[in-house]
Amino acid sequence: MQIPFRNSYARLPEHFYAATQPTPVAEPQLIAFNSALAEQLGIDTRQASDEELAQWFAGNRLPEGAEPIAMAYCGHQFGQLNPQLGDGRALLLGEVVNDQGLRFDMQLKGSGRTPFSRGGDGRSPIGPVLREYLLCEAMHALGVPTTRALAAVASGETVVRERLEPGAVFTRVAASHIRVGTFQYFALRRDLDALKTLADHVIERHFPQVLCSPAANSEQPYLELLSSVCTAQAELIAHWMQLGFIHGVMNTDNMTVSGETIDYGPCAFMDTYRKDQVFSSIDRGGRYAFHNQPAIGQWNLARLAETLLPLISDDEQTAVELATECLEQYSQFHQNTWLNGMRRKLGLSTEHDGDSALVDDLLALLEQGEVDYTLFFRRLSWLCGEDENSDAYRNVAELFNRPELFNDWHVRWQQRQAEDALLPEQQQQQMLATNPAYIPRNHRVAEVIKAAEEDGDLRPFHKLLEIVTQPFDEQPERLAYQQPPAEGEKVLKTFCGT
Repeated sequence: MQIPFRNSYARLPEHFYAATQPTPVAEPQLIAFNSALAEQLGIDTRQASDEELAQWFAGNRLPEGAEPIAMAYCGHQFGQLNPQLGDGRALLLGEVVNDQGLRFDMQLKGSGRTPFSRGGDGRSPIGPVLREYLLCEAMHALGVPTTRALAAVASGETVVRERLEPGAVFTRVAASHIRVGTFQYFALRRDLDALKTLADHVIERHFPQVLCSPAANSEQPYLELLSSVCTAQAELIAHWMQLGFIHGVMNTDNMTVSGETIDYGPCAFMDTYRKDQVFSSIDRGGRYAFHNQPAIGQWNLARLAETLLPLISDDEQTAVELATECLEQYSQFHQNTWLNGMRRKLGLSTEHDGDSALVDDLLALLEQGEVDYTLFFRRLSWLCGEDENSDAYRNVAELFNRPELFNDWHVRWQQRQAEDALLPEQQQQQMLATNPAYIPRNHRVAEVIKAAEEDGDLRPFHKLLEIVTQPFDEQPERLAYQQPPAEGEKVLKTFCGT
């Protein structure tokens, strides 16, 4: 197997990371390999057998050019600063540059202990590996910026958590694994040289346009960097909200500066819409509830801004004023991005003053009516051009615990659609391409994990992976996977893999 590594993070100062070798596993067996992604990365696996792939992506053998390192970072976890985190069960093998000139990290998760393991075993159970594989590939198919799954390998070993669980190793691909917490790590140590080195690296890698911007010409590249990260995160979280996705653990060490979704631990897609929905078993106070995510994003970005203040200006007051203005713009940009996304979900292409109220009133009705979020918008997509006497109308109304709740809002929506520039068939086409038929529903993910853990059966995993990576296709033979869980199937809590 040939992996064209061209590493840059490993060229940064040594205190940015700890050089560490993965710990071999007993009997690696390939669970899944993302051949399409490998091809996009320029990785030649044509001559590799499943057994060889398992050895490489379990960490038993290192590809030529790999320079495994555990990255240093810290972060606020549920609002409390932990000054020493870092990759405790992950290793950055190296970076590849594709034929478009884009650079990507390749990282092993569950590959053994590192200097940052803090007493942990550095391993991963198979459940979190399958969850992350499914979730990140589903998110990619949904058009959400995300880390990607390249491979999953069963380790042939057990992992001790609350019980013995089969182990696995996950290979994650990302534009980078640099986090808000990476900046915090050096700011906390008052290492201004390292902060500047890191900021320059991020600008060159993720935001090269900053080097040619008016802000850069006026000696404000680091303010422009902050603005670019704010924009990327505003867009990302808006996309989460449009899909009913709850990250579950939005700590600053789980926020990438590249604007990718990372760390699919106790995450979930909502079934019944509830704005204060929480799934994470460790989020007992609801800090990371669904409707709190935009504000938490801004809070995390404020922590990033604090680290950049000495780079933005030598005068602290000036730096604070400039950074504060940038953070205030985040809120408005997020709101505009979210509302435009909701317009697309409703088949609208133009902006009207009443659109925000139309959306807000709908969400209130969905909560009052105890309606499944994903199923509602998918069925609504088929209602374009149909009246209240149609089967399409009845299919939507029956989702409400009181069907009459939908009547008045439906009339308002029809009137708003009639004022839009798109024809009804164009509106429907837009909605069907925006509102997924399939998401990785919590109970389906739980079924997959249970089958793998208890029976060693990976067929449900591969079936669900195929379904959720074609989220906008009807797939008539798989309509059961569109349905929300029955009462006894509901998953009320999700858990991280550590």
